[in-house]
Amino acid sequence: KGDTANVLNEWLDARLIETIAFDRPTEVELERPPLWRFWRDLPRGGRMAIYLSAWYSRPFLMRVHGDLREAEYQQKLDEIVAMEQTFVDDGAVILKFWMHLGKQQQKASFERLEADPLWSWRVTERDWRHWEMYDQFEKAAEFLIVRTSSGAAPWKIVEGADKNFRELEVAEHVLAGMRRAVQEAAARKARPKAKAPAPAGEAGAGERVTILSRVDMDLKVAKDDYNERLPQLQGRLNRLYRHAKKQGNSTVIALEGWDAGGKGGAIRRLLPAMDARDYDIHQITAPNDEERARHYLWRFWRRLPRAGEVAIFDRTWYGRVLVERIEGFASVDEWRRAYAEINDFERRLTDHGIILIKFWLHITPEEQEKRFKAREKIPFKQYKLTEEDWRNRERWAAYELAVNEMIERTSAIHSRWTIVPANDKRHSRLTVLETVCDAIERKVGDPDDVGREAEGAEAAAEIEAGAPQPPRA
Repeated sequence: KGDTANVLNEWLDARLIETIAFDRPTEVELERPPLWRFWRDLPRGGRMAIYLSAWYSRPFLMRVHGDLREAEYQQKLDEIVAMEQTFVDDGAVILKFWMHLGKQQQKASFERLEADPLWSWRVTERDWRHWEMYDQFEKAAEFLIVRTSSGAAPWKIVEGADKNFRELEVAEHVLAGMRRAVQEAAARKARPKAKAPAPAGEAGAGERVTILSRVDMDLKVAKDDYNERLPQLQGRLNRLYRHAKKQGNSTVIALEGWDAGGKGGAIRRLLPAMDARDYDIHQITAPNDEERARHYLWRFWRRLPRAGEVAIFDRTWYGRVLVERIEGFASVDEWRRAYAEINDFERRLTDHGIILIKFWLHITPEEQEKRFKAREKIPFKQYKLTEEDWRNRERWAAYELAVNEMIERTSAIHSRWTIVPANDKRHSRLTVLETVCDAIERKVGDPDDVGREAEGAEAAAEIEAGAPQPPRA
């Protein structure tokens, strides 16, 4: 594998190639979902990446060594296939090579290298142990190839014994893949661009019943109640987030909503409960050149928090099915398939133990107009208001229907939406705080209960050891 990568770098322009050899995951990598490091190293559009021991390597070796049951192995392979399909749908070309050596061929190769003092370092005790497990490797490899050879990313099995044959076979396959990609890109460019349909019933959307139209917007919290409950909830959040950190569970808080819906105010009420070293706030705006050159989810994968830390997103990956959909920045095919891509992305997070909390902060058009006009008059808030904010109000009905579809198609057990009536800022902020606390507690439990259990266990141990007990009242 390494020799072939070297040859490709020699024959092509190495300045346009990133060659990445993945070893055992580092501590930083283990603190994120298993596919995180592959998303992180995704090459930008127009570049080539050569991956050595990539996303198949770890589940493959775990299966060979008996650390994965067949059903678990199959599940991990299916997750990889889904990721590959996501890349291909975005225009990537994936060429997968399985370099095959027969058992006796591999043995002869090892012996030949060991006999040469200059190359003997290439053969290790681990290589020989794996050779003795050749049959297990072959069985796991056969299952892997059959399970993951898809139309979007088929495997190419290459006989690896003959160096010249191997290099030419790989190079010809790479060349054919690049030619095919160029032809398909030209064909796509030549096709008439599909017109993005407006959400159904946009013209009369104000009269249509949606999830948002059923929200009770009259909910309010009195100022005295707010001043009493706010520090209580912040104290509760402090205990829970520290408990989650101790357990190694990170938290992702995703905030979406109308312009002037109160996302910033909600964030500012979360922060006093946490240590600034433990959280990051990501304000998501239009993607920059580096981000546009990759899959739209790339910039969110790379911002995932380490174990025990908190990431707060002010705007999120849902921009694909909201602003990019409505404003025509994403094609019809792109935003339609985004629902499945987002669901898969969020499943990867929660399967890893990340606490995912999603909010839509909902206000009425009348309340938004009131807040916009207030911002115009307050000097230190004027920067928040732009011409685009006023223009977006004209498409309120289209956005409302898009939000309705978004919530219907991406609210799962592991990643439910919380719709927050936000006309009253005090009610909105307390709801966000309480929802975050409840979500963390469901995942890691009440730290006070854990403390009581620990005290009980300590007392039981003392009794078992015959320690003198205090007199009972």
